[in-house]
Order: sequence, then structure tokens, then C-alpha cells
Amino acid sequence: MSAPAAAPRRVIPIASVDAPRRHRLQTRRTLFQAGFFVLFILAPVFNLLRYDLVAGHAWFLGMPWHIGLDDFAAGRIDAAQAAAQVLLKLLLPILATAVAVLGVAWRWGRLYCGWLCPHFSVVETVNRLMRRASGKHSVWDAHPGPLLQDGGERWLIRPNGSTERLDARWWFVVVPFAVGFAFIWAVVLLTYLLPPFEIYHNLFTASLTRNQALFIGVATLVLTGEFLFARHLFCRYGCAVGMLQSVAWIANRRAMVVGFARERAADCATCPQTLGAGETACADVCPMRLNPRDLKRRMFACTQCAQCVVACSEIQADTPRGSLLEWTSGDAAAHREGGFAHKKHQE
Repeated sequence: MSAPAAAPRRVIPIASVDAPRRHRLQTRRTLFQAGFFVLFILAPVFNLLRYDLVAGHAWFLGMPWHIGLDDFAAGRIDAAQAAAQVLLKLLLPILATAVAVLGVAWRWGRLYCGWLCPHFSVVETVNRLMRRASGKHSVWDAHPGPLLQDGGERWLIRPNGSTERLDARWWFVVVPFAVGFAFIWAVVLLTYLLPPFEIYHNLFTASLTRNQALFIGVATLVLTGEFLFARHLFCRYGCAVGMLQSVAWIANRRAMVVGFARERAADCATCPQTLGAGETACADVCPMRLNPRDLKRRMFACTQCAQCVVACSEIQADTPRGSLLEWTSGDAAAHREGGFAHKKHQE
């Protein structure tokens, strides 16, 4: 009598063969982030925007930007002329910039944060690397994302159906990455205050002054801790630019918002079937650790990155009516956002 055939060994693929390619919207957003990060680094090099402590004046689009205080101190202009210079060359440009940023936020939300901010691009990259190491976006997450377990191995399930193996060795990438980008940020911030070519020359020739080395060292240490442990907290509660955008956005209930089709809430049952019990793709992928199906007032820190929209569309790919989440604005935003905003609209 022949021996029974051995049961086939279960194999979990690193990525499913028919997994969709990266969504074009997210590819476009990544290109915007990368381009703005390069601009962030090069702006002081080409004097596009910085304040030079050595020269005692600002630079804007390659030209020196004086506000007239030196002329006033030297007696070349009187107090009225000095006040006019400060108003025209300092206060009005700051006010115009603030109005432009808040105007965009009023209508479209924190687009700057989700599509341009050089800090948020680092936040998202650290998120992705940390997920490879632990399955979690942050060390403060209560539990990893949706997982498959096969023996001693764990695999993270993505909304598009692909999987990736968790490996603690990725921590040897996470920490150096955080330190490296903290160092880049520290150096770049210093070039916004001191002549960039002096800083880079001193850096490459190991001849930084004591104050330059102290600034870079302390800033690198602080930013490393922030990137590793507090990056989401900073974006949500510590960034003045982000907070002001959120306030403007919350104040306009007709602003663009990720709307949830509450009448189809039963379709959300697809997520636990695909990802595992208690898991939802939209909350799992959110880099700000929010629940996109919640009320707008609880989505205060939403950066309009649309990762939740893309994830839901991938989960609901076989559903005729498609994603339950989508960008909405105007009357549709007040209606589809539901809850608080909808009740106010009715009143």
C-alpha cells in the first residue's frame, strides 16, 4: 500500500501576481513631495528665500530684501519712511502669504501638508519603514495592521491584495534613516540662517565652527527623537502651519472633505473579510492615525493625502458602486460627511 501523498505546503507570496500597480494619484503626490523637498534644500543655496544673519537682511528670488531699518539707523530715512518700509516689505508679504495658505486650506484643507510639506514626506517614509519592521505605523500604535501568520513568520496584508513579510531587521534601516534625515534637516535649517556655501564647505572639510556644530548636533538629536517617537503628534498638535490650516478647513463645512457613503455602511464588512477581523483599510493606511469614516471635527488633522480613498477603492474593486470614500465639496460635503455637519446643514 503506497504512502499517502504529503499535503501541499502553504506558500504566502511576497506580492500577489495580479496585485494592482501603485495608484496614479499616490504616484503624483509622491512626485510633488519629492519636488518640494528638493526645493526646500536648494532654496537657500540659490537665495530663493532665507534670512542671512551675517549680512543682516533677507534674500528673496535671488535678490537682497531690505526693510529699511539700517537706513533708519544711519539717518538716511525718517521714522515714517521706516514704518512704511516695514509695512510694505515685511508685514504685507507675511499677511499675503498667510491669506493665500489659509485660503487654500479654507477650500481644500491641508493640501500643503499632504502634498508638499517636507516634514510630512519624512513622516510617511518612516511610517512605511516601521511597518516593514513591526507592522505598525508608530511605536505608539496599540497593535499591528492586518496580518497573516504562517508558522513563525508574519505577513502584512495590504488593501490591494499584496502581502509583505515583517522582519525586525528593518529596524536597522528605520533608525539610520531617521538620523540621516534629521541631520539633513538640521543642516538645511542652518543654511536658511547662514551662508549656505560656508556651511557646506565647513561640513565637507570638517571645519564647522563651535556654534555651527552645536546647532547641527542638537537639531539632529531633537529631530531624530521627533521622527522616531513624536512625528504624528507634532503634525497633529505641534505644527502651527498645520493647525492654522485645520482651523480654516473646519470652519468651512463646504470645504473639500473625504465623504463617507453612510447609506452603504454595510459594505464595510468587506474589509474584515479581506484584511481580518476588526480591520478596516481606510483607518489602517491613514498616516495621521485617523478614522476617515468619522465626523469631520474628529478628522481635524486630515492632510487630504487620499490614501484612505485609494485603499477603499482597492477593497471595493469588485463592487459595482465602487469606493465608499471619495473627495466631496460644497453641498455634497455637508451631506455626505454626515453627523455633525449634516445636522447643521438641516438646521
